[in-house]
Amino acid sequence: MTEVLAAVPTTPAPAPAPAAPVRPASRWRVWLPALPFALLALLTVVARLVVPFDPETVVAPANLEPGGAHLFGTDATGMDVFSRTVAATQVNLVMAVLVTIMATAIGLALGLVLGMNEAAGGVRGLLGRGMNRFTDLTDAVPPLIVGVVVVGLFGPSIVSLSVALALILMPNQVRLTRAEVLKVRGDAYVDAARMAGLTPWQVMVRHVLPNSARPAIENSSNIFGVSIIVSASLGFLGVGLNPPTPEWGVMISTGMSDVMLGGWWTTLFPALALCVAVASAALLTGVITRLTRSPGH
Repeated sequence: MTEVLAAVPTTPAPAPAPAAPVRPASRWRVWLPALPFALLALLTVVARLVVPFDPETVVAPANLEPGGAHLFGTDATGMDVFSRTVAATQVNLVMAVLVTIMATAIGLALGLVLGMNEAAGGVRGLLGRGMNRFTDLTDAVPPLIVGVVVVGLFGPSIVSLSVALALILMPNQVRLTRAEVLKVRGDAYVDAARMAGLTPWQVMVRHVLPNSARPAIENSSNIFGVSIIVSASLGFLGVGLNPPTPEWGVMISTGMSDVMLGGWWTTLFPALALCVAVASAALLTGVITRLTRSPGH
């Protein structure tokens, strides 16, 4: 019987099928929604180099219709609308980048400190809980009022507007970071770091912050889009940058009177540019969220 079984040929077990490689095309699909934002970022760098006319100088008769040398026509003062719309991309996007960096950096720092200290006793816990309530109360103040007050105190400039918008949008980042810190601070690896002799500062910076920053980082592109809208709103209300500085909100505001007289182009094109910028920021939010939540990130 043993000889018979030995004579029977054995069939080797089939090898497991190799995992399908990730095709380069799939990687491009992930990054494709970020293409509009990348193009806007490139336009921000070269804006002043590609405009055909000086965006702050009268270059033609007033209220020329779109066409010919003036692709988007001219406004009521004779400035080229295309040149001003493109140049405003640089102004609005640079301001939005500054706002996003300041709001996210301050939000991460405050959210980390509040989340780690609000449950503590003594003065440290009292200050932490007080700052947390103050952050919540800031939402009761309309954002535009804060912007008007800051601009009124420090004057209309890119720096003052960026500070005002950062103060307006920073509480969102604080809350996102604080909520994540409250989840992380009781994890086993944080307790192990304390038992290893690390100081509270080292525990926060080395272990808690890297594991609590993702929601605020994902929300940073949303902060970018909202800052563009709020800055344009301030410009529309007349508390933005002073003319003739090209800025979408100011252009829309000054062009409203032209619309009544048939000059629709002075408002339409900056409004479209504003919509494209906000939509590209929303698409970038989806890309960042997908990348940070995918396996391996």
